Amino acid sequence: MSGDTERPVTMRTSERGAATRGALLDAAKETFITSGFAEAGVTDVVARAGASVGSLYHHFSGKADLYLTLFEEFQKRQTQRTRQAVQEARAAGETDPMPQFLAAARAYLEGCLAERDLAALFLRGDAPPGFEVIMRDRLRQWARRTAALFEHEDALVVVVTGALAAVVQEVTLSDDPEQARRMAEDALRIIGDIRHP
Repeated sequence: MSGDTERPVTMRTSERGAATRGALLDAAKETFITSGFAEAGVTDVVARAGASVGSLYHHFSGKADLYLTLFEEFQKRQTQRTRQAVQEARAAGETDPMPQFLAAARAYLEGCLAERDLAALFLRGDAPPGFEVIMRDRLRQWARRTAALFEHEDALVVVVTGALAAVVQEVTLSDDPEQARRMAEDALRIIGDIRHP
């Protein structure tokens, strides 16, 4: 009997904890975007979230953990977008790896534009110590996944992933979203032509 009465309390506590965690992440995102990582303080984040410093440290190890969690969650959304784009291309009968890559690239760029302020945060260089290593590792993982599309074309993988990384930066940091979209489409067309003599 006591198990029945404890369960709803646990669920409410878990829901409240999840809500607090979400509020802290939302507040951290807004604080980092407006103030930058270096200038943002834990007190700024908790004030914006309407939470306590203790609750922040219950969910996160500190300011850097908030930043890295925002990055990981953004990357998960980007991975979902790109996988879905490749699956849709394959379902439509596309077997050539370049159109599959371009579908994924387009989805990734659209994600950067849809979450422009957050994507720009990760590219501006105002980040926790060691973040550049995480970014390099992520780029290597991405190149390995791309290599799975282009068997035995290592040079091509280096060229297309390098080119796309540059396009992501330019598109994300551009002041004009419409110009960024046009640049992205032009760049994807050029990348698509790389493979064909």
